[in-house]
Amino acid sequence: MSKQPTITLIESLFIQSREYLENRVDLYKMKVADKTASIASTVVAGIALFLVFFIFFIVLNIGLGLLIGDLVGRASWGFLILAGIYAIVGLVLYSSRNKIFKTPITAMIFRKFL
Repeated sequence: MSKQPTITLIESLFIQSREYLENRVDLYKMKVADKTASIASTVVAGIALFLVFFIFFIVLNIGLGLLIGDLVGRASWGFLILAGIYAIVGLVLYSSRNKIFKTPITAMIFRKFL
């Protein structure tokens, strides 16, 4: 008689353990889905903002090139001067790319996942 309750208790323990494991797997799936949705929405918002600011930046640069060209007397010189300024800015950004871009972006990705 004592074997029957013991088997029932062991079976109950296995059933509860399996249910617990299934719940943990479901919870993990939900956490991954939440993180993925968060990252995807951040990327989509970033792309949309990038496109708007890119168009703004292009139009602004055309205006600046024409303005500088009017000040120096030739429109082509205005665009060349502006291109030179951007070349200098590009070299500065390239030389400090790890400090400006790599480290903060890596930290942001780790914060999102953790």
